[in-house]
Amino acid sequence: FISGAALSALSGFIGMYTAVIANLRAAAGAQRSLNQALRTSFRGGAVTGLAVTALSLLGVATLFYAFGGATDPERAPLLIVGFGFGASFVALFAQLGGGIYTKAADVGADLVGKVEAGIPEDDPRNPAVVADLVGDNVGDCAGRGADLFESTAAENIGAMILGIILLPAFGVQGILFPLVARASGLIASIIGIFTVRVKSDDENPMSALSRGYLVTSAIAAVALYFVTRAMLSGVDGQVNFLFFYFAALVGLVMSIIFVWITQYYTEYRFRPVREIANASVTGPATNIIAGVSVGFEAVAVPVVVIAVAILTAFRLGEAALPNGGLYGTAVATMGMLATVAYILAMDTYGPITDNAGGIIEMSGAPDEVRRRTDRLDASGNTTKALTKGYAVGSAALAAFLLFSAFTDEVQILMHERFGRPIGTFPVDIGKPEVFIGAFIGAMLVFLFSSTAIRAVGQAAQVVIQEVRRQFKEMPGIMEGTQKPLYGRCVDIVTRGALKAMVVPGLIAVLTPVIVGVTLKAEAAAAFLMVGTIAGVIMALFLNTGGGAWDNAKKYIETGELGGKRSDPHKAAVVGDTVGDPFKDTAGPSLHVLVKLLSTITLVLAGLFVAGA
Repeated sequence: FISGAALSALSGFIGMYTAVIANLRAAAGAQRSLNQALRTSFRGGAVTGLAVTALSLLGVATLFYAFGGATDPERAPLLIVGFGFGASFVALFAQLGGGIYTKAADVGADLVGKVEAGIPEDDPRNPAVVADLVGDNVGDCAGRGADLFESTAAENIGAMILGIILLPAFGVQGILFPLVARASGLIASIIGIFTVRVKSDDENPMSALSRGYLVTSAIAAVALYFVTRAMLSGVDGQVNFLFFYFAALVGLVMSIIFVWITQYYTEYRFRPVREIANASVTGPATNIIAGVSVGFEAVAVPVVVIAVAILTAFRLGEAALPNGGLYGTAVATMGMLATVAYILAMDTYGPITDNAGGIIEMSGAPDEVRRRTDRLDASGNTTKALTKGYAVGSAALAAFLLFSAFTDEVQILMHERFGRPIGTFPVDIGKPEVFIGAFIGAMLVFLFSSTAIRAVGQAAQVVIQEVRRQFKEMPGIMEGTQKPLYGRCVDIVTRGALKAMVVPGLIAVLTPVIVGVTLKAEAAAAFLMVGTIAGVIMALFLNTGGGAWDNAKKYIETGELGGKRSDPHKAAVVGDTVGDPFKDTAGPSLHVLVKLLSTITLVLAGLFVAGA
């Protein structure tokens, strides 16, 4: 637990520290060329992506051998589940606290600065501008770094536990496969990262990033072939490894499809965002209605993709060997996670470009330089949305994997304690206790989201009052003769975030424990299953709806529908402000919640089985 928590915190720190150094260099690079700024920003993000993935692998592998993996590989994965719990625990607070911090500052800066005072984004006259720029690093770099660290750690451990069941078929290689598969993905990501560059100043930066992603995916697909052939051909070579290789490809293809779906719903080239922008012409109310409907619509296709991926991988696993279905889904998860280092690099690239733009705006650089950083910032917004889509997809696969690992562990414990044969742990939703457990699982997702969004609203109110006060009492700010008190806003959001993350954090940690202890293992399984389903669907709605609102505003800012400072723009800013806590606080925190529920139930399975 302590190792997982410490490395998760370190992942967040690395993300934030790297971003702070890289955004200055990216701002300097933007004065030379778009390519220089793009490569500096992206490689800054790559440091985080590679470091976080490597830390996760190192932590799991070291603990596996420290807990007797070499001599007793059957017990070791069950003993290191605490690592995933520690990582999830810290990630929840990093993501929640970071999300509350960044969005309280952002909402305050936007509403008073843009809408009321009519000054541009990142204008140094805005007292909340420094808190807003710091928030980008806290939420997107530290939060997402810790989120994907715990994702990869928990999924590795879950897949290793499923490998125990197939020990007679694969030997220890079935348990070690997840680690080797992830290492091959890390190498693929390194090669992909070096291919990112724009051919000219006119090329869309997103094209260069997409090319790099496809290169990474192609190399990962080739590497996974050799890894599955070497490790999953069976002890005596009797297993057809190609079925498992195709399962890995299912995961890899699913991650690419998820990225495309998110792009469709959050880029202003496509219908959904333009629909919201057009609705802004008739005011904020119609903008909000359009945004909510797009968010709900955006849930459908990803759910179908997840369902098809899980079922296909399960069937491929069963075709390879009896009882291999669940291991097939584990292999698919490893396929999806093969590109995680590249995805995380794209995520951290977002706030680096955002801050570089802020630095250029404050330094009064020529318009041409600001135009370059604006283009990078627009692509950064898209990459942040894509990584959230990817994180939800990986959370869904991970949760299925960890749910299966939980039922496996319960079967092993019931066999050891009560002599029940392995393979007999049905979850009967018709029992009152089990139904109640499932009901509470769904409720938890809504209650948790409510506390996270409310926290942003409350902290933002205080920021808005402070910014208004400074504009009123210090008239020299608008004329540029007086310097705003930036520190006051930073102080407000820091205190607000630290105070506000306690309640949702306690709800997330205590609810599964209470359900498991009072209603026992079967109810805990139902709680976990339904909580996961509700959490994934809610996260899809919040992330995509919020991202679409944001880019509808950006679309109008390009000069469409009246451009900046027009009535449609003001309506779009209101929509974007509503979407901010959706996409950057509640949505990403739900990814962590889904995996935290899984790791808590895994760690405490022994307690839930007692007297069952």
